[in-house]
Amino acid sequence: MPIVYRSYGIHWCLNLVCGAEVGGAVLIRALQPINGVNVMAERRGTTDPRGLCSGPGRLCQALGIDGTFDGRPLDQSPFNLAGISLTSIKAGPRIGITRGKETFWRFWLAGSPFVSRPVPASRKAKTPR
Repeated sequence: MPIVYRSYGIHWCLNLVCGAEVGGAVLIRALQPINGVNVMAERRGTTDPRGLCSGPGRLCQALGIDGTFDGRPLDQSPFNLAGISLTSIKAGPRIGITRGKETFWRFWLAGSPFVSRPVPASRKAKTPR
């Protein structure tokens, strides 16, 4: 289930809740725009594909996600989650935090140029189990 909320009262952010346990939600930080790129570009005011959805606020703006999306089912419109091979997913340290950054809870598609921020060179990425 998606949880949509305001960050600092400015930007909408999208979390996907994957269970009731602590840590069962994931902040969606970036994605590769594939469908509706022209509409995303209009909403964001840029045609740079990397700048459309790189960051949680930009992603929500590009997709037109606001508080009305909170709690909507993920298997219904407007969400369309496609399957990805787990072997192509990498994990690394979280960003923008001071505590808990040793926990590899940041995930991305290996080799994607659409990661919201570069993976720190000082912290080696790994394939999650």
